[in-house]
Amino acid sequence: MENKKKALGMGLEQLFNNENLDLASVEKKIYETANREEIVEIKLNELRVNPYQPRKIFDEKAIEELSNSIKEHGVIQPIIIKKAIKGYEIIAGERRVRASKKAGLETIPALIRNFTDEQMLEIALLENLQRENLTAIEEALAYETMLEKLKITHEELSKKVGKSRSHITNLLGLLRLPKEVQKMIGSNQISMGHARVLSKLEDDNQILEIANKIIKKGYPVRELERIVDNQKFERKVKIKRTVTEENKKFKHVEELLSEKLDAKIKIKDNKITIGFNNVADLNRILEILNIKE
Repeated sequence: MENKKKALGMGLEQLFNNENLDLASVEKKIYETANREEIVEIKLNELRVNPYQPRKIFDEKAIEELSNSIKEHGVIQPIIIKKAIKGYEIIAGERRVRASKKAGLETIPALIRNFTDEQMLEIALLENLQRENLTAIEEALAYETMLEKLKITHEELSKKVGKSRSHITNLLGLLRLPKEVQKMIGSNQISMGHARVLSKLEDDNQILEIANKIIKKGYPVRELERIVDNQKFERKVKIKRTVTEENKKFKHVEELLSEKLDAKIKIKDNKITIGFNNVADLNRILEILNIKE
């Protein structure tokens, strides 16, 4: 029995090290390696949600429908839980727990697994990332949280969530926009194409002004690109246009580097200055440059 438990643990560890992890594969792996004898009845009042779970809102209509199904057929698939200091934490199956309470049950079938705190966090973040109707800003915030909390690189995140690095970089760039503009993106008033153009600009007041014009006048993305090419709009990549010959000489290099790194670049006195917004942004730049700390 001890050898089997060890093997199950190794399986989960390998699962979390796999690329393109999703919640369905986590649950499937656990159910495939479990015996019926391992399913136990747990009191519903002993369960609490994953403490790292960012999701707070559930579809009440869907919960009601599931509750009616449980009243008629019972809980078909056991939930997955972890032993806590007091009671148990839900790893997978919070909807089933809510529906079971609504159906008037006192217990629910469950499988107990010893997940680490890091794995609990990863599951919660992935569940949040993989839910339906996720906005671009919500997706960007999920990526930012995973980078910071899981201490992984952009490349590792790209493989884990099955998205390209450029997709992740573009979305993270949206978080540099003013909060008011982020809300416009979240409510689909501004498209992702518009948002990418705006994220390259520097002045928050100008960004907000242009964002309002996009909504009011319905600028297509190409028209917006033409407008922001006007010199009066300051880009996040600041380029000195009228000072020394040296600046003119390296202007194209600044532009090439800024495009590659998606960062502010300044070349002066034989020095290259690279700007960044926070630690996660710095790690992103280091990764592009293939520099390891």
